[in-house]
Amino acid sequence: MDTETRIGVDVGGTFTDVALLTPEGRLVTAKVPSTDDQSVGVVRGIEKACDDAGIDLAEVDAFTHAMTVSVNALLEDDGATTALVTTEGFRDVLEIGRQARPDLYDVTADKPAPLVPRRRRFEVTERATVEGIQTEVDESEVRALADDIRDAGAESVAVSLLHAYQHPENERVVAGVLREELDAPVSASHEVLAEFREFERTSTTAVDAYVTPAIDSYLGRLESRAADLGVPVPKIMQANGGIAPASTVREHAVTTTMSGPAAGVVGAAETATDSGDDLAGLVTFDMGGTSSDVSLVRDGEVERTTDAEINGRPIKTPMVDVNTVGAGGGSIAWVDSGNALRVGPRSSGANPGPACYGRGGTDPTVTDANVVLGYIGGSSALGGELSLDVDAARDALAGLADEAGLDDALAAARGVYRVANANMTRAIRAVTVERGHDPRRFGLVAFGGAGPMHAAALAESLDIETVVVPRACGVLSAYGLLAADQKHDSVRTLRRPLSGLDAAAVESAYADLEADTLDDVTDPDDAAVRRAADLRYVGQSFELTVPVGETFDAAAVEARFHEAHESAYGYRLDDPVELVNVRATAVVERDSLDVTYRGDGDARKDTREAFFDGAFRETPVYDRDGLGAGATVEGPAILEQHESTVVVPPAWGGTVGADGTLVLTSGGDGE
Repeated sequence: MDTETRIGVDVGGTFTDVALLTPEGRLVTAKVPSTDDQSVGVVRGIEKACDDAGIDLAEVDAFTHAMTVSVNALLEDDGATTALVTTEGFRDVLEIGRQARPDLYDVTADKPAPLVPRRRRFEVTERATVEGIQTEVDESEVRALADDIRDAGAESVAVSLLHAYQHPENERVVAGVLREELDAPVSASHEVLAEFREFERTSTTAVDAYVTPAIDSYLGRLESRAADLGVPVPKIMQANGGIAPASTVREHAVTTTMSGPAAGVVGAAETATDSGDDLAGLVTFDMGGTSSDVSLVRDGEVERTTDAEINGRPIKTPMVDVNTVGAGGGSIAWVDSGNALRVGPRSSGANPGPACYGRGGTDPTVTDANVVLGYIGGSSALGGELSLDVDAARDALAGLADEAGLDDALAAARGVYRVANANMTRAIRAVTVERGHDPRRFGLVAFGGAGPMHAAALAESLDIETVVVPRACGVLSAYGLLAADQKHDSVRTLRRPLSGLDAAAVESAYADLEADTLDDVTDPDDAAVRRAADLRYVGQSFELTVPVGETFDAAAVEARFHEAHESAYGYRLDDPVELVNVRATAVVERDSLDVTYRGDGDARKDTREAFFDGAFRETPVYDRDGLGAGATVEGPAILEQHESTVVVPPAWGGTVGADGTLVLTSGGDGE
């Protein structure tokens, strides 16, 4: 059994979630409203969880954290005033980008404005090719450039020189001089992303520079508050699904862009992988207050990608492959110019929140629709402390009904529920059907404050027969933080034909990558290094990543690539294969979680009218934490807990597992 008391805290758009696990295996969860300064809400959540657990703050041995600081800066265009230094003649790469447009056939479609406007993009005389340095950089020119950057008011600097991924000597000089001359963080592309494709490398480096001051400031405040509480300095969840020391993250801020969603997927994999031997994998479905995140777990491994985009800005660092839609519990329902009902992406946030929160919000939201439909009752207490105003929810939906020409608040609530579900169904299809996976062979893992309310309805629309609702479903991202391993990634471009490949050169590149990743690991002796490679058929534009063994066996790697290509695209070719990038990931595994669960078996609370199959039905309401292991539930039913509510429609049934996980099976036609 683990001897640590662990605490995980995940900040969402509406709530801050906490999971605490004692050495005895007792799991305590908490949910508090998020705050403008996220560190304030984090402290409140830690104090609440420890108080509920009856332990002193000083007893916490490990603190892991996921936040939205960097992604919020990108979504809200609220990052640092950033400058870019690049090779002479390549000042506009960040703005030119790729030929792709937001709307292929709309010649007037606007691209997102570059993070760095042209007036803060500076050129330096230098030149490198893939063969080596042709023109060395002049340090005096860089020092003069530092004055211009300072005069431009830059709070952070990105440096991305041509071919620096292959020959970073000039870039090292530029970054070094700027760090001497400026009182501002400097992000260098060969340190952020040593990978070819100039636009993506420059974009990723600019993102790193853009969010670094916010991350540095936030972690500074959080570390200070943690010290005042007497809890350890936090380790931070990265977008790749692994944690890292706060000091490392402050040097690689771009790695935190999908911190919270990554933690949720890790938590889903930890709790639900063994829920069905006949399943091809798991679709993870996290519906929070602002958005819904969907991802895949296959063969027990979280799906990752290096081809992501946030608010139109490409980011090439490894991250959990998450598809996000703006449909959460707090998403606002509205009527467009064509009189069609829409849901999201605008959200009511934590304050004032949905109308039913009774904090002055008047906009109708998905949560308000669930209240009108009876899935959430007036006696429910979200987060264990927030009572609901049913009349306010009904009034908000009645106003929407008038605007949309619907009969009443119930008709509006039904419409909002269906539109929100349609948005989320499309997101699930995007990670399954559109990638060659049959969703009917997967289980759906539902979590987030609102996910379990919608999960069975989504499963029915996709012919998914198994829905898994973890015990800590309302705070599963926080739970995932308790389980996450430490991970550090490194990549290098090494473009070579796979036939006749110089094995010594490949092994040398891997040795350098392994050294880089182990430098970031807190316990190198406990780390295992995993190798991977990006390959493509010669002439293709994009690559597929395949695992590599302890030594690079070209024939075995080529066979894996053919299999991966056929799985992804439905065919394979006899064309020659090209190695493009080599990758290494250092992993320090944490002890597995050993959670005890006890239900007292006296779970029946009351009944209430809930809407199923076109009519209200008297529906039993259970206290989920009172259902013991082995207990069964037949739909229709509603299971309440502090952080979430599970809706079991008619023709569905559920069984509680030994760890408290609820597995719902079968299905019928519901709302």
